[in-house]
Amino acid sequence: MALHSGLRRGEQYHAQWQNVDFERRVLTVPLDKSGRTSHVPLNAGALHSLAELHKRTGDSDLICGGARSSRSWFERALEATGIRDLRWHDLRHTFASRLVMSGADLRTVAELLRDSSLAMVMRYAHLAPDHRMAAVERMEAAFSTELTATRTATEVINAPNARTSAVQ
Repeated sequence: MALHSGLRRGEQYHAQWQNVDFERRVLTVPLDKSGRTSHVPLNAGALHSLAELHKRTGDSDLICGGARSSRSWFERALEATGIRDLRWHDLRHTFASRLVMSGADLRTVAELLRDSSLAMVMRYAHLAPDHRMAAVERMEAAFSTELTATRTATEVINAPNARTSAVQ
């Protein structure tokens, strides 16, 4: 669930079924770390995780079935798989990293992590080294009438009204 939603451990373990809107695909966190109500979008992976959790937790009001902590099962799972030096919060970092690597802009990542500033999210910027070029390319594609698939930049520069065109 954390890999698909970016939920903090406490948010996931205190989440209640009444706060899941399956129709809108949103989990409401009544009090996040900042003391605000936030809404977490649920992708197909998160919805699948919720379905599995529901099978395991039965009639509990809590999504994680009333477990107070992930420590017991999480540590056993890590030991069984031979994974070392992994903390729960690393799942949140992986969520953010995967967002950036799949093309999400840093502002969107900050919103999805529900972090208070972009400064916290800037640590993921190195995962998208081409984001600046991609941004100017998208802008050019959206607004350019001068360059087409058949004209190269050199042709535009060498065109009779190149100076006027370049200013536009």
